[in-house]
Amino acid sequence: MSRSLAHWPSLLFLLAALVAVPALALDEGIDYTVIEKPARAEPGDDVEVLELFWYGCPHCYHLEPEIERWLKTKPDGATFRRLPAAANPRWVPHARYFFAAEMMGVLDQLHEPLFHALHDEKRPLMTDKQLIAFAAEQGVDEAKFAQMFRSFPVDMKVRKAASLVQGYQIDGVPSMVVNGKYLTSATQTGSRAEMFEVIDALIAKELAEKTAAGGAGAGG
Repeated sequence: MSRSLAHWPSLLFLLAALVAVPALALDEGIDYTVIEKPARAEPGDDVEVLELFWYGCPHCYHLEPEIERWLKTKPDGATFRRLPAAANPRWVPHARYFFAAEMMGVLDQLHEPLFHALHDEKRPLMTDKQLIAFAAEQGVDEAKFAQMFRSFPVDMKVRKAASLVQGYQIDGVPSMVVNGKYLTSATQTGSRAEMFEVIDALIAKELAEKTAAGGAGAGG
């Protein structure tokens, strides 16, 4: 087989990836912002979609059902993660609550109830003591949760979250970060529906670039 013919599989694969990119035209600075120093929350070959949130934020609470709907149609090759935005001392207890629940494997049990208690029941759940007691109300072992809540691993996760938030230079929550490179939000796009369209388009962009890089490497 000639060298030119040998390149056809890679070229066809690249063309297919580019055709798959949605027709939505993205405007940098309007639909999304390029992050000056890209950084993912977790390493991986997937396209990471990261939600930065705070339990005390009503907009974050109202976004929850829309995230759940989007997850049902999330593009293949993308992974969704949440990150509590420990942007100031007042938000740190909620970040500790999230990471303690995550590390104990009870996040599904504790995540939505805290949102509900704060925004529907208007309960003042802001301090370490209040949040540990609330976790116990949900059936989690209070002593074990308190120990994890105050543990060194949780402390390190909170510090990392704060560092990422600072690096992303967000001006509010909820904010979404795609693959550690692009920042967007409903405020930036104009609506939550348009925000998810932008996220899908950015995912497609990242997947197409990944495919192009792989095709170029295979064709070398």
